[in-house]
Amino acid sequence: MIPTAISWYFKQRHVELWRLAMDAENQQRELLDYFTRILSRTEYGEKYQIKAGDLYEEFSQKLPIIGYEELKPFIKRSMDGEIGLIWPSEITWFAKSSGTTSNESKFIPITYEAMEYTHFKGSKEPLTQHFHFNPNSRLFEGKGLLIGGSNNISQTNENVFVGDLSAVLMAHLPSWANWKSTPDIGIATLPNWEEKLERMAHATKDENVTSISGAPTWTMVLIQRILEITKADNIHEVWPNLELFIHGGMSFEPYKSIFQKLAPSPQMRYIETYNASEGFFGVQAYEHQSEMLLTTHHGVFYEFYPVTKGPDFAIPLWEVEPGIQYAVVVTNNSGLWRYAIGDTIIFTQTPDANYDVPYLFRFSGRTKLFINAFGEELIMENAETAVSYVSEKLNLELVDYTAAPCFDKGQEGHEWIFEFKVPPSNVNQFRDELDLALKSVNSDYEGKRVGDLLMKPPKVIIAPNLTFHNWLKIKGKLGGQNKVPRLRNDRQIIEEVLSLL
Repeated sequence: MIPTAISWYFKQRHVELWRLAMDAENQQRELLDYFTRILSRTEYGEKYQIKAGDLYEEFSQKLPIIGYEELKPFIKRSMDGEIGLIWPSEITWFAKSSGTTSNESKFIPITYEAMEYTHFKGSKEPLTQHFHFNPNSRLFEGKGLLIGGSNNISQTNENVFVGDLSAVLMAHLPSWANWKSTPDIGIATLPNWEEKLERMAHATKDENVTSISGAPTWTMVLIQRILEITKADNIHEVWPNLELFIHGGMSFEPYKSIFQKLAPSPQMRYIETYNASEGFFGVQAYEHQSEMLLTTHHGVFYEFYPVTKGPDFAIPLWEVEPGIQYAVVVTNNSGLWRYAIGDTIIFTQTPDANYDVPYLFRFSGRTKLFINAFGEELIMENAETAVSYVSEKLNLELVDYTAAPCFDKGQEGHEWIFEFKVPPSNVNQFRDELDLALKSVNSDYEGKRVGDLLMKPPKVIIAPNLTFHNWLKIKGKLGGQNKVPRLRNDRQIIEEVLSLL
């Protein structure tokens, strides 16, 4: 009876999800009014003379767009126990985030309002979509496998607790969620990823797992380990009722063909989400399309600025246009005020006066993950599309990669390091196919490659197995949502990886 009731609940939520999505501008204006009232009661708001009821024009003129460094002093004081700095009430939980573009850990405040209205309610959206797409789903007759981070909760003082986002949320899960989850929290939050991987594999192989949530890379590693232990050919021989993989944090395109081999059942479904410590931002809108629905009712007020112009050109959601690469700025219910999260998105659909549709977008990369050493303006979305196409064409199973500019005389251009499960038999063919694919998705790259004058063909290095695993281990970033930065406009990361070869 309980799984049936839960399934019915999620089927009903779809109508409300889309009603709110169609009302996005009003949702955002009401949220801004709420936030100005909250902010006016804080030291941060007083510093910038924010008044309750300030309209967007006043709000955006008074408050600067900031990054972590500007907010860090307020966060440190909050972690020391001060109240009313960036949020009126006490903040006792902080998500430790080791970003892909920085070696320094960040501590993102997580209020109880954010846990309830942002993260827990946001986590229901992929299930809402799944039951809408698949009304006969039997998802809740089994258990959900969460491949989260690898940090236990720790205390910095008597009242302040720190852990990665998944550990913080697991500490507050309702009892019914724990009942339907695997493995137990003791394994799920083990700090050592290699130990955690082994124990997860053994603890879950005999469970009735019907769904998985996690990053594609680490999910792939776990499934492959389970297949080694069980001697099974695919994961459906181990979990015959597995029907859903909820993924996020990176493009799924380069791994799609791999998962089709690992989980070949026609009942298998995939749903992409866009969530982070700073909020739950989006969920896949349609079953067979990659665009995501922007969630405007989960405690996040959005602003965007064109990457080519900078923060001075920030605009609210209701002024965005399709086809422009925007950097994302959020104000949220955890005390982040006009905070640039470092991500970029491109809207594929926006409402207009002639028809009523929601805001749809796709994740395009990070503001620091690009290569533009020769005017080629290569962004992560271009790279993911090209690599995915070539890998599928040549039947290669990608593990990971990174790329950076190369300035060596006679080799000016891009240098790429790839790791595959099985290396390509002809590296030169792979290089040439990659070059053609990049030209097809990026006209600036194509222009700079004309005649091999400004940029030479890409330099491709095939790394041995476990190269990127070892790099992540050295950096203390194994597991969870941690990932290898795919593009950098400097050579810091690629030189670190090269040193391991």
